[in-house]
Amino acid sequence: MASNLPIITLTAGEPAGIGPDLCVQLAQQHVQMRVVVLADKALLASRAKALKLPLAIMDFAPLADQPAPPGALEVMHVPLAVAAQPGKLNPANSAYVLETLQSAVEGCLNGTFDAMVTAPVHKGVINDAGIPFTGHTEYLAEKTGTSRVVMMLVGGGIRVALATTHLPLRAVADSISQDSLAEVIRILHHDLVFRFGIAHPRILVAGLNPHAGEGGHLGHEEIEVISPVLKAMRAQGMDLRGPLPADTLFTPRMLADCDCVLAMYHDQGLPVLKHASFGGGVNVTLGLPIIRTSVDHGTALDLAGSGKADLGSLLAALDMASTMVRQ
Repeated sequence: MASNLPIITLTAGEPAGIGPDLCVQLAQQHVQMRVVVLADKALLASRAKALKLPLAIMDFAPLADQPAPPGALEVMHVPLAVAAQPGKLNPANSAYVLETLQSAVEGCLNGTFDAMVTAPVHKGVINDAGIPFTGHTEYLAEKTGTSRVVMMLVGGGIRVALATTHLPLRAVADSISQDSLAEVIRILHHDLVFRFGIAHPRILVAGLNPHAGEGGHLGHEEIEVISPVLKAMRAQGMDLRGPLPADTLFTPRMLADCDCVLAMYHDQGLPVLKHASFGGGVNVTLGLPIIRTSVDHGTALDLAGSGKADLGSLLAALDMASTMVRQ
């Protein structure tokens, strides 16, 4: 590449949501990286007009060596099926959303881009279009041929990774086996070392059940699944502590002595992190052959086109992607 600056591709997300707003707001900032937005040019221009913000659209030039100037965006055009209206979902544009993701993945795999950052998508409207879709994390795993990935959120001075992601609560326990948990921990440990530069990661592992099973009185998963895995992986030199009761794990004293928490399911760990960092948190997909970060919030349809969207999480996601590239 001609530029020493990281080239980060940004997918604009659900066209009826705040993703396009965030892209336009980003154009008003000065960032120390090249950001290439994957979106419909007319959508971005229309949203800039609604927000009353200046926007010059530049075609993506692979050999350029400078970021777009303030007030401009470097864009790789992906056409919408139909014009998007802020706040109004349309399943006709679901294929467009997935095309932006596919283009970002291909660009990262072939070296056009150094990393990808994703604005929020709306899972429901993609499924309404007849396209099975459970989330970015699972989609990227499939498209990169990765057998297992790990979802981790970072913010508020905390890192929280998940043993399971987007599952109904009743399916969580059955999905956690010794093999699956060991694989999650290996991925988490590896990427904390090689993506984040933490030589000896200290990981706190939550139990699945209240009070970490209360010695078997409130469940046996800690005894039969989690503890044996932690014991085996400690023998390999990993610093793993637990299984610990989740209701007392997220205290300042515990968190001060760790690099990451591994929660067993989505709503066990993420409410705490989002309370600490909402608007500035970052979602990171571990285990992929590419670098991917994302905002920690949804499409916020009610805010689309209003100028009230908060840019903080996107800036944090871009900064983390750039840092991981350099790492």
